[in-house]
Amino acid sequence: MMENSKKKAAIGFIFITLLIDITGWGIIIPVVPKLIEELIHSDISEAAKYGGWLGFAYAFTQFIFSPVVGNLSDKYGRRPIILISLFGFAVDYIFLALAPSIGWLFLGRVIAGLTGASFTTASAYIADISTDEDRAKNFGLIGAAFGLGFIIGPVIGGLLGHYGARVPFYAAAGLCMLNFLYGYFILPESLDKEKRRAFDWKRANPVGSFKFLGKHPEISGLIVALILIYIAGHAVQSNWNFFTMYKFNWTERMVGISLGVIGLLIGLVQGVLIRWTTPKLGEQKSIFYGLTLYAIGLLLFSFASEGWMMFVFLIPYCLGGICGPALQSVITKNVPSNEQGELQGALTSLMSATSIIGPPMMTNLFYYFTHDEAPFKFSGAPFFLAFVLMTISVIIVYSAFQKKRNQQINK
Repeated sequence: MMENSKKKAAIGFIFITLLIDITGWGIIIPVVPKLIEELIHSDISEAAKYGGWLGFAYAFTQFIFSPVVGNLSDKYGRRPIILISLFGFAVDYIFLALAPSIGWLFLGRVIAGLTGASFTTASAYIADISTDEDRAKNFGLIGAAFGLGFIIGPVIGGLLGHYGARVPFYAAAGLCMLNFLYGYFILPESLDKEKRRAFDWKRANPVGSFKFLGKHPEISGLIVALILIYIAGHAVQSNWNFFTMYKFNWTERMVGISLGVIGLLIGLVQGVLIRWTTPKLGEQKSIFYGLTLYAIGLLLFSFASEGWMMFVFLIPYCLGGICGPALQSVITKNVPSNEQGELQGALTSLMSATSIIGPPMMTNLFYYFTHDEAPFKFSGAPFFLAFVLMTISVIIVYSAFQKKRNQQINK
């Protein structure tokens, strides 16, 4: 095992790796609509459709290869896999920056999906070097890196986008190469040789994870609710930049700032507010209030008529974030401790699967209600669909808790 000083340095490196990773990803979000428009010689409505399929290409590749990459890191160690992943992202961003046609964007996204398991491997790295006492704190760094990267990235991307749609991609590629070099010279291996295991194709498939969820019918209602929540989230994740540019004529800079505000609000809710709300409200109320706030935020987005309203409506939407950790906590309590790793793997696969469905569903819906032959114009349609999905999830969660309560009374 590593001694403490090396451990601290390694955790610091993993934090910086994830931070740079998410920042690189955030940098390109504000400029993607304009780059797609440029490549397909069409308008923002058509570009949104392609944007959704690009999200699909990345998520599908990652869904298939994430378990493979995770298993490879169990055989060869975490360090080589993390370095390959960083190098793959740098190549992806160069592809996107130089893309002469839309096909190149798809190729770049597939490369990123193949190598983009840095989260999986970084989580395994943290698990390797954590003790039971500091495990939760160390895993908290993943959330912190995500939040911080999502504040910094889009703001930088929005500012750089002012100089051309391709400039942010070069910046993201440069960041990833720096990260790769930093890791090559500084990052120690975390998985001792004697703890490695042979690669097993049976364990490296995404379908196995779903079989695991099927073994636990007591959490099936909550899992269905989680699927709906994840899909609904793509109304914001995959559609925000296209919607705000179409509806309010926002520039890349404005989109970048708004995404930075989302990152900041999510960070405050996840990092500060939850410590207060969960003990005060308890898990069940946190889930109900959170889902209700999400639904209200989405409904308001769908009918927003001025740009400033989006900033105001972000408040209820981001406050909905109090439900996520509470819902995960309730799910984990229903699964024995020696199956927690498998549960987390299954939940990650679930999230990847909804990222395959969500982007094309939301952006195609946006296209359907904004293109020239639309039956009627309703650019807020994806937010409205998400509102409906969130409302259904509230009903499912309520009935799941009622069922459990009745079982306890009848015992």
